[in-house]
Amino acid sequence: MSVTVENLDKNMAKLTIEVSAEDFEKAIQKAYLKQKSQIAIPGFRKGKVPRQIIEKLYGAQVFFEEAANNAIEEAYPKAAEESELKILTRPEIDVVQIEKGLPFIFTALVAVYPEVELGDYKGIEVPINKIEVTDEEVDADLKREQEKNARVITVDDRPAKMGDTVVLDYKGTIDGVEFEGGSAENHSLVLGSNQFIPGFEVQLVGVNAGEEKDVEVRFPEDYHAEDLKGKDAVFHCTIHRIETKEIPELDDEFAQDVSEFDTFEEYKEDVKKKIVERKEKQAENSRRQAALAKVAKQAKIELPEMLIREHAQKMAEDFANRVQQQGIDINQYLQIMGMTPDAFMNHNYDQAQTELRNSFTLAKIAELENLEATDERVEEELENAAKMYGISVEDYKSYIPENYADDMKADLKLQMALELLGENAVETEAATKEAEEAMKSEAEEAVKAVAEEAAEEPAEAEAEPEEKKEEE
Repeated sequence: MSVTVENLDKNMAKLTIEVSAEDFEKAIQKAYLKQKSQIAIPGFRKGKVPRQIIEKLYGAQVFFEEAANNAIEEAYPKAAEESELKILTRPEIDVVQIEKGLPFIFTALVAVYPEVELGDYKGIEVPINKIEVTDEEVDADLKREQEKNARVITVDDRPAKMGDTVVLDYKGTIDGVEFEGGSAENHSLVLGSNQFIPGFEVQLVGVNAGEEKDVEVRFPEDYHAEDLKGKDAVFHCTIHRIETKEIPELDDEFAQDVSEFDTFEEYKEDVKKKIVERKEKQAENSRRQAALAKVAKQAKIELPEMLIREHAQKMAEDFANRVQQQGIDINQYLQIMGMTPDAFMNHNYDQAQTELRNSFTLAKIAELENLEATDERVEEELENAAKMYGISVEDYKSYIPENYADDMKADLKLQMALELLGENAVETEAATKEAEEAMKSEAEEAVKAVAEEAAEEPAEAEAEPEEKKEEE
């Protein structure tokens, strides 16, 4: 095998790879051995047809596709390593020569690591982050803790009201006939949650445990089941029990139950302190990201188009998988969000450019500052990850890939570069004003785009009758 490298514009490169005729013959033979069991020719037992007979009947090229795949799979990784290029993408393969008895030649088009030129990255002006905690924020955190520690109790002395959980059986009918998906047993329904179709939950307000009630509703015209849209239905409900949450009082006893403090005032002060710490972390992250955005914008980086497209595609696939895990098809999601597939890909394309510019910028800073993640810091990160999963660090290490620590070191280098940016950034009024004006401009553009879209719709609607009129 031999390889020649041609460096192209915009951080692209083309590898021309030649596989010897002898090695390509081996690839053809391998393809024949794999496929021969599937070939049947009269006069020969299946799987016993000689290669020469098959090639005579179907042509010498009959095994070329499989052989080419085998040859490329074996030769490309070696050629990529031999080229000493910092390749960033999967190759785009193009076959140049494929003929029996001759060398097999193909090219691999790849994106390579771009040169990065930075401007100043220390002393970057960023918006001022003021840390303020309101009484409402403290009350909201206290309320969440109350809810978390609430007890569910069964109600025996009153009928159901909004906010209660009703445990019931129901059986739905349309014109006296049961329909699919219209029945359930021991279903827990929170009244006021809007979990069921409009009008259902409100009719259960006032029922008592042990009672039966017919709930009459009409399915919405836009209901997802085609055969139920706009239909009147009756649900016969049997109420088994009514449950409600008993919210604890915010007092010293509550503080002692949920914290290490003896008084509610001490606990409340600690809640406020934790909110301050949380906001400080958020402010530090905003500070770092604001500095990175400015440095990356000023950096000279020519991103290969091929790299952007591949990264954008990966982002789209990852997002689709996350949505799928929630039981939603990506096309359904886009429809709900009012976004076309093209708009979705354009968004990913823009986001991919930003992420790549940021990543290359941080990598260059790490290089210039000679940043390296120590084994101690890697161990600390592994311990934190193990703690998050509730297992020992030894068990966690047994689950992760062998080269995971190396990948973590590379990620930590970028994190260290980001931390350095934040530490050296300067908060100024000018940067604050600049950020406010940028946000205002973005908001105005968004409103303008919505207004233009709304203005176009009536025009299209008005044009329709004219077209019909002409047809008539």
